[in-house]
Order: sequence, then structure tokens, then C-alpha cells
Amino acid sequence: MTAITAFKAYDLRGRIPTELNVDIAYRVARGYVEFLKPKRICVGRDIRLSSAELAASVIRGLVDSGVDVVDIGLCGTEGVYYATFALGLDGGIMVTASHNPPDYNGMKFVREGSRPISGDTGLKDIRRLAEAGSFAAAARPGTVTAVDSGPKYIEHLLSYVDRKALKPLKIVCNAGNGGAGLVIDKLEGELPFQWVKLFHQPDGTFPNGVPNPMLEQNHAPVIEAVRRERADLGIAWDGDYDRCFFFDEEGTFIEGYYIVGLLASVFLQRYRGGRIVHDPRLTWNTLDIVRTGGGEAVLCKSGHAFIKARMREVDAVYGGEMSAHHYFRDFAYCDSGMIPWLLVAKVLSDTGKSLSALVGERMRLFPASGEINRRVPDGPKAIAAVEARYTPGARSVDYTDGLSIEFDDWRLNLRSSNTEPLIRLNVESRGDLRLMKAKTAEILALLDGMGAVAADH
Repeated sequence: MTAITAFKAYDLRGRIPTELNVDIAYRVARGYVEFLKPKRICVGRDIRLSSAELAASVIRGLVDSGVDVVDIGLCGTEGVYYATFALGLDGGIMVTASHNPPDYNGMKFVREGSRPISGDTGLKDIRRLAEAGSFAAAARPGTVTAVDSGPKYIEHLLSYVDRKALKPLKIVCNAGNGGAGLVIDKLEGELPFQWVKLFHQPDGTFPNGVPNPMLEQNHAPVIEAVRRERADLGIAWDGDYDRCFFFDEEGTFIEGYYIVGLLASVFLQRYRGGRIVHDPRLTWNTLDIVRTGGGEAVLCKSGHAFIKARMREVDAVYGGEMSAHHYFRDFAYCDSGMIPWLLVAKVLSDTGKSLSALVGERMRLFPASGEINRRVPDGPKAIAAVEARYTPGARSVDYTDGLSIEFDDWRLNLRSSNTEPLIRLNVESRGDLRLMKAKTAEILALLDGMGAVAADH
């Protein structure tokens, strides 16, 4: 048995070639088939230099297991989601490492209906089977069919907006040399927007840095371009564009939390009384918007596998996380990095308001710290110390995801990362920026006293 160390909580991700290579990719594909027993599977890949070779190895493993493969080629993660549900397939495998450095790659797995396969729903079984390497012989080899699902995917994206009602907005977009630019180029002729394209060409060497818009140092190109071009909107994506990040017309980066509220309001106008799933990190703005819009807010643990499962349980029309993941019922409850900006452009067009006007009041009503990351020697001990300090006198304490403590005028959430040795802090208040900043500083001082050090993501 050969250990495969690249398996994570939600996917597989590791350094090439030590943690992931063609042999491991082949065995993982065979383990996936042993676990799922599928008949037809789609395989897609991102623009990384190692992705084509790894995808070919995955396809070989599937074919040797007797599975018929639909090869959709170069795409984003949502391309695999779309093909799996739209073509009625038994599952899909996406070869991607999202925003990791160039020498990394990985895989994301779904089953029928684009339901995610994560640690709690089969990923550990796939790992065990892949490591054991004892695979059943197939009655016949599978087939491979190349399918261009792109045109139907583009058609689906455009179904979220009325193109005739859109205004000729000027939009700055930063694809980070990932795959998002390929989709923008296909949408460009269908929309009235004027584009200012940054780092647009796919390049697996990532010459302008890793495509991770969560990193503050990656904001500058968009900010400068928005101001220079007097654009209406700025957008940036990670490498496989399943997350979308926004900048207003002044170049200000908008925390994903406030975009969740904005998109919730869009869907509640369409579906009165609809359910909106949200994560526990920052909640008050979302709760206020959903309540005002006549909807029902549903709290769920952070993480795409949890959000998608909860959305299915309650048939939510939309789900959002402050981490810039946005989920849509009509997209098989999956996350997309393309649908959110189309909807924001629709709101800008419909209302005639700027993005700063749309979210500025919400930011004043519910100022938030944004997610602050700390590396700590002992995560559980640090969280326990915050709990002991702040639970007395609290209005409520919740453990849905980490530790959430609420008072009348401010609240905090502190949780361990699902994917890294970090703890993540979020603080918000009711209309009191000074209080939010003071409480954030107070909690960080407590954590720093326990050996915490700053982390950049």
C-alpha cells in the first residue's frame, strides 16, 4: 500500500510530482470508480501546465475501469458541475489546484447531480481504495468522447439576466492568468459591456503571481485600473474561477459578506419567501436583508459540501459564504464564479446605482472586520480561551461552525480552518465601527498572548 498524502477535507491537492503525479492520478481514478460504480463520467481540467497529463491519466484509469468518459477539456470547476448535471452523468472529476502555486495540482470530485464527494461522503473511501491498489477487472474497457459543453454552459449563464435590460457598463476583470478569461471572451459578444482585461491570457506559470484575490497584494492591479479607466465595476477570480471577488467604482474591495446580502435580495425579489443558506462567520447583515425581503435564513456550517447539502435539504434558492463562494438552485445547488458578477451587473443596470451605493449603507449598518487569520501553537486551546473570556454576559453562544458569541451590539466567530493549520476570526457590530475595531483588537491581543502570529490568507 502506497500512502497518498494529497487528500484534503474537500478535494485532493498536492505538489507535483512528489504528492501528485500520473501514477497517483490513475490510482485515484480507479478508486473513484470502485467507490461510486458509475457508468458515465465527465473529466475537465484547468490551465495548469501539468493538468493535461494528469487528466489523460485520470481518463485512462476510468477507461480501464470500464467507465465511459465524456472529456470536456479545458474549463473551470463549474464546467464539470454543469456538464455532470446537464448531461445527466453519474459524476465528474475536475483536475485543478485552484489558487495554489504553479507546482501544485489536484482534483475535485462529484457524483450524480453534481453532488460533492468530500471527506464525509466518500473521499476517505476513495483514498483507501486508491492506496490499496487492488482494482476489479472491467468486463470491457470504457470509451472516450470529446464533448464541447461550453455553448450550452454559456447559454445557461446568460439565462440569469435580461440582456436587453443591461446597460453598457465598463468592467475591469482580472483573470489572474487562470481560466476565467476564456469564458469572458465567449460572453463578450453577447453582452453590452466594455471590458478592461488584466492578466487575461491563461498561463500555467502564473507570471503575475498565484491567482488568489483573497490576498491583499493581488488587489492593486484592479484598484488602479478601475480608477484609471473610471470603470463601473471590478472583478477578479481565482484560478478555476469558482469564486468571484468585487471592487466598486472607486476601486474599493468589497468583502464577500456584503455581496451575499446583495445577491440574497436579488433572489428574494424573484422568489418571495425563498430560503437563503448562509454561513456563521458574519450573519447580521444577511439576516436583516433576508428578513426585510420576506425570506427565510438558514444557518449552515462553512464549506461547499455542507452548504450544498443544506441547500438541497431546504430547497434554498441561493446560498452564500463570505469567502466568495455563491451557490444557486438552478445551477444544481453548485457554486459559480460567473453567475454572481452577471447578477451584480444586472442590479447596477436595473437600479442605476453604483456598487458603493448598493453596499455602502449595509457596510455602515453592519461593519465587519473581514476574516483575520492567525497561526497558533494550539488551536483548540486558543478558541477555549476566547470562549472563557467572552461567554459570560453573552446573549447567545453557538457552535455550528467553531465558536460564535453574540452580544446586543457586537458578535464574533472564531473557527479552525478546514484546510490549513489556522484559526480564523470575524467580528461585526451593529452600526458601531469603533466598537467593532476595539473588540477585534482586544481578541487579537488575547490570541497574540498565546503565541499567535499573523497569516496572510
